[in-house]
Amino acid sequence: MQIIGPYTAIIGISLVIILSYFFNIISQKTNIPSVLLLIVLGILTKQGMNVIDLKVPEGQLFNILELLGIVGLIMIVLEAALDLELTKEKWPTIWKSFSVALISLLGSTFVLAYIINFFLIKDVFTCILYAVPLSVMSSAIIIPSVGGLSSEKKEFMVYEGTFSDILGIMLFYFLTGNAETESTQLIVFDVISNIAITVGLSLVISYLLVLIFQKLNSQVKLFLLIAVLLMLYSVGKLFHLSSLIIILVFGLVLNNYKIFFRGFMKKWINKSSLKKVSHEFHLVTIESAFVVRTFFFVLFGITITLQSLFNVKVAIISGLILLGLYIIRFIVLKVFVQKDILPQLFLAPRGLITILLFFAIPDEYQVENFDSGILLYTIIISCIIMAVSLVASGKKVEPVEDMSFIYGPKSMNEVETMPIVEQNSEDKDDLISKK
Repeated sequence: MQIIGPYTAIIGISLVIILSYFFNIISQKTNIPSVLLLIVLGILTKQGMNVIDLKVPEGQLFNILELLGIVGLIMIVLEAALDLELTKEKWPTIWKSFSVALISLLGSTFVLAYIINFFLIKDVFTCILYAVPLSVMSSAIIIPSVGGLSSEKKEFMVYEGTFSDILGIMLFYFLTGNAETESTQLIVFDVISNIAITVGLSLVISYLLVLIFQKLNSQVKLFLLIAVLLMLYSVGKLFHLSSLIIILVFGLVLNNYKIFFRGFMKKWINKSSLKKVSHEFHLVTIESAFVVRTFFFVLFGITITLQSLFNVKVAIISGLILLGLYIIRFIVLKVFVQKDILPQLFLAPRGLITILLFFAIPDEYQVENFDSGILLYTIIISCIIMAVSLVASGKKVEPVEDMSFIYGPKSMNEVETMPIVEQNSEDKDDLISKK
């Protein structure tokens, strides 16, 4: 068995990041989700490791996956929160996309739990735990893929994917956190009190962080901020709080500071500094999430056992799960969107959150006869369906101006001038309001 040297490891890590970058370009040109290419890269890497007799202990691999999963979870929710703009004009889209995400999540969980219960697992609660990850759409795949859609459809899909991630994560951890509670009244009380305490603390923490970090002049403050958020999340977990709410609320406060700092609090903030911090922090979040996603999907590909894909039972169960997902989605879209639901109907890929939550299922609820091939089938086929629907609709994956919050500014010059320009426009708005 060969051992990887430090320089070989650095070369391998660098190659994975470089290939991931080119996979994104290929994705934009062909509509093939980069996630699929990363998983394939992981599978090929495993085959190459087998050829040269290079082994990595499975336990160590899953520990790395778990660590990447926690960081990835935080970065995804933070990235999603920084994309949400709370304005009156966007309220109809926000309300509609939130309703579709919530009802689709609950409906899909119910249907998939029934399918899993019929074929694999008899315990109903465990079936629900396995159903939730498969019911969550992947904003990590959706957001970079809808740049060619009309403005209305694009915004709807971005918000729906974001809400699906956040709601799915919260539902999963709500279930695992209250698994041992027997009284329904006690569960309701625990959930309400937990959320209330967490939201209250989140608001206080978010206000303090925004006020403190807008005054820091150091060039390394952005990763300092990420370190603080990671620490707060972990401390919250130790005290059994809904830690993701802390991340979500901070992102909302930072991206919508005009709403949260109103009246007498308006004088507490430096708009120019805060705009710059928000913009740069968003770029760092996107870059960090890109790296975490890259290695997570490659490592996931390495852990895949290809033999499970040739299991007929696995293929049948996966097919029924996908059928259930798209039937529920069709019904919900017909109720809330009513008309023109294409290609949105088929833009429901499963990806990073599905894998993260699947690996987060507590040991006491792990079931051996649930084949990971079901997970792989669902992810691959849902991504292929999305790619085919985009190609069939004639929409290309391409960045457009109003998707700049995803792709970032086009040049460093734009980064430097952006806060000044926006500050001037805001000053004009303030003068008009005073008059």
